[in-house]
Amino acid sequence: MQKLTNKEEEIMQILWKLKKAFVKDIMEEITEDKPHYNTLSTIVRNLEEKGYVGYTAYGKTHQYFPIITIENYRKKFMNTAIDTYFNSSYKNLVSFFAEEEKISAEELREILAIIEKK
Repeated sequence: MQKLTNKEEEIMQILWKLKKAFVKDIMEEITEDKPHYNTLSTIVRNLEEKGYVGYTAYGKTHQYFPIITIENYRKKFMNTAIDTYFNSSYKNLVSFFAEEEKISAEELREILAIIEKK
């Protein structure tokens, strides 16, 4: 699975939400920094070349849909981030969020309860 650019990831988020869409549908969902239609079309075709999206052709128009699920992408992204930034340590990951005050003690207790149920 190839790494996505920020704009490609934004487009994938839209496709995961819409399930299937024409380029004009994707364009309508972009709220900031709207690219030119042709630029967006090129980005979507790049996603197709990378194996992230497929399409159904209707004459000269294509309706795109995600091939990679958000769950599979999340798993790959998280594993890469944990390996790269936290030395493959989930303990380091959780410690980081605790130190940054992004996770509360109550949330940590809930996570422990989930782990202990398994």
